[in-house]
Amino acid sequence: MSVSVVYKIPESVLVVIHTPAQEVLLIRRADAGTWQSVTGSKDHPAETWLETAIREVKEETGIDAQQPGCFLHDWGLENQYDIYPAWRWRYAPEVSRNTERVFGLRVPEKLPITLSPTEHTEWQWHSWQAAADQCFSPSNAEAILMLPRFLKPVG
Repeated sequence: MSVSVVYKIPESVLVVIHTPAQEVLLIRRADAGTWQSVTGSKDHPAETWLETAIREVKEETGIDAQQPGCFLHDWGLENQYDIYPAWRWRYAPEVSRNTERVFGLRVPEKLPITLSPTEHTEWQWHSWQAAADQCFSPSNAEAILMLPRFLKPVG
């Protein structure tokens, strides 16, 4: 009997969820205890960046990114980085780098969050500067610091 191993796809999204007042949602990882924005890999190669972003936001926070009052914006930015050695086992043996597409999700106000308990333990809303300071990931902090330049007028 052969066992098929399913590896993670080295293509992921980073979604900075924020209010019009630039308050940013951070969630605490259950495995590492670090704070971050919503992140997650594609489920299959044909899944688009947008589909991945919508799915990951729903899975990790309970927020429907397509509900009225929400605005999901592809920032057109991609980060490429080395996968931390501790997580490489999740990927095919020849994979060592990940491509991360950055999105912003404006929500109308600080919404209540429904976490995926196997992935995250807490959530908090912070000013964008404080949120950037809390992030473990340099690319996540950098994305949050870019928030003001990506804000679009409401309406």
